[in-house]
Amino acid sequence: MTNGNGARLSFRPLRADDLPLLHGWLARPHVRQWWGEPSSLAELAEDFLPKANDQSGTRGFIALRGGESIGFIQRYVVMGSGDGWWEDEADPGARGIDQFLAHADQLGQGLGSAMVRAFVAQLFEDPAVSKVQTDPSPDNERAIRCYCRAGFEPLGEVATPDGPALLMVCRRPPR
Repeated sequence: MTNGNGARLSFRPLRADDLPLLHGWLARPHVRQWWGEPSSLAELAEDFLPKANDQSGTRGFIALRGGESIGFIQRYVVMGSGDGWWEDEADPGARGIDQFLAHADQLGQGLGSAMVRAFVAQLFEDPAVSKVQTDPSPDNERAIRCYCRAGFEPLGEVATPDGPALLMVCRRPPR
């Protein structure tokens, strides 16, 4: 999929050798503001690299534009995600995403919403996926605008283990 300027957007699975890059991105002020202090490389591996018996389907990806690394995005199965997250979700087709752009100078140009649209389109290629949700901080106006431009609808504020969040959902487009 391409963004507005014709550059191809793609996603490759996060690898162990990406962890130093991810750690550096998480330390950048515009990311750290919403994602918190970066974890150690071992904790990042535990959080974002796939595990053999992981039933949550959590998987991290490096977002690329024309081959250049531009950000991080992860997806997970919402139902049964554990640790106090989405305990009332009964839809096995619900997926969750979280993301950020790595470079502050690329914020506010539509790249984030293009990245989210492209990733969600890939998720909907799986017929089992019924909806995609995300949960930015209610104070993160830039992320909320990004998700709205990418087709997400705000459903209301919810309590999460990380504090208050705005639950936003993008439903499978009609065929």
